[in-house]
Amino acid sequence: MTQPNNPLHGIKLADILTELIENIGWEEMEKETGIKCFGNNPTFKSSLKFLRITPWARTKAENLYLDWLEYKKIHNL
Repeated sequence: MTQPNNPLHGIKLADILTELIENIGWEEMEKETGIKCFGNNPTFKSSLKFLRITPWARTKAENLYLDWLEYKKIHNL
């Protein structure tokens, strides 16, 4: 089924995490979400695992990604 009103449809969590790391960075991700694994010796693998098993953290990361997409759109990045 398609989800035309879901901006996250078809986007993998790993891709979301990669884009956030590359464009915002670990420190800002922790600051914006309050997720400690982003600030305490973070690695891609451990953060991805944490987000997959922790629904509230995944929601915060996805919301940060949506905010990032909006920022890119506004600033033509």
